Amino acid sequence: MGNAEKQPPTMRALVIDRPGPADELHLAEVDAPIAVFDELLVRVVAAGVNPIDAKTRAGGGVTKAIPAYPAVLGLDFSGIVVSAPYEAFPLQPGDEVFGIARVPRTPGSYAELLTVSSLNVTRKPARLSHVEAAAVPVAALTAWGMVVDLAAAAPGQRMLIHAGSGGVGHFAVQFAKAFGAHVTATGSTRNLDFLRELGADEVIDHTQTRFEDVLSGLDAVIDLVGNVHDDTGTRSLGVLRPGGILVNAPTGSWPTMAAEAAAAGIRATGFKVAPSGHTLDFITELIDDGAVRVHVDRVFPLAEGAAAHRLIEEGHTRGKIVLRVTDDPADAAGVRS
Repeated sequence: MGNAEKQPPTMRALVIDRPGPADELHLAEVDAPIAVFDELLVRVVAAGVNPIDAKTRAGGGVTKAIPAYPAVLGLDFSGIVVSAPYEAFPLQPGDEVFGIARVPRTPGSYAELLTVSSLNVTRKPARLSHVEAAAVPVAALTAWGMVVDLAAAAPGQRMLIHAGSGGVGHFAVQFAKAFGAHVTATGSTRNLDFLRELGADEVIDHTQTRFEDVLSGLDAVIDLVGNVHDDTGTRSLGVLRPGGILVNAPTGSWPTMAAEAAAAGIRATGFKVAPSGHTLDFITELIDDGAVRVHVDRVFPLAEGAAAHRLIEEGHTRGKIVLRVTDDPADAAGVRS
């Protein structure tokens, strides 16, 4: 293993002792993780909060795969390398990194320390603070997979993005524009200007207008809603051209999607994010070049994780919610305001 600071035997973490409401989240002292093989040990500065975290905490999501309690949730992280797999590894102690933890296979990012596969981590964008960087990995990789890999955003393509102001949505709008697509985004009244700032060519207030009344013949729909509200997924099939593609992300939000899409002659697929330090490198370039920005709606201290979960469960977040886990050395040094 490369040069490393001495690892403490325990750490502070936000844990659950059982699935349940947000108040199940509480601070505890737990064993610190031990890195093996290609893993890095990272001191977490900030952790992103995602809907899957809240679903798992409540008893859905990946709850059934949790091996033991207390359990540490949290996928997104940004922090500082404590130890590297070996001396010549590209990332070394002191380097600033971000990525995705493998919850529930390993403890998550709601903790002072975590171990992460070298494939799941890369250098943090230089222009972002750790709080901003922690808002990126899951949402941005999800958006990239849906918009770039599956829908193949390109000049001349007409794409509809539902819930464009949310965590995944605000990256999806920006990626689609970066690759030249003509973007229409749906959102609530208060988020219309925000969607325009992100680059949306057209915006639709879903509280005032039925999108199927004003759209038709689209090449792709990025569905971040499904049929959990007002049959958004089913209605989306009707605005696609024959052979168009619908990419749906919310797990379990639309059980009949495949059958309905086949009947309509539309390609449709779900999507589940895969951690990729390599893809995060591309996203980092876009961020550091100023082509993509990150919007953090709220920041909570780790101890207030329950409040963060309650807020994300309301479903009205603009951008991302982030937990501040430990102090950022740059803040202490006065590098960042």
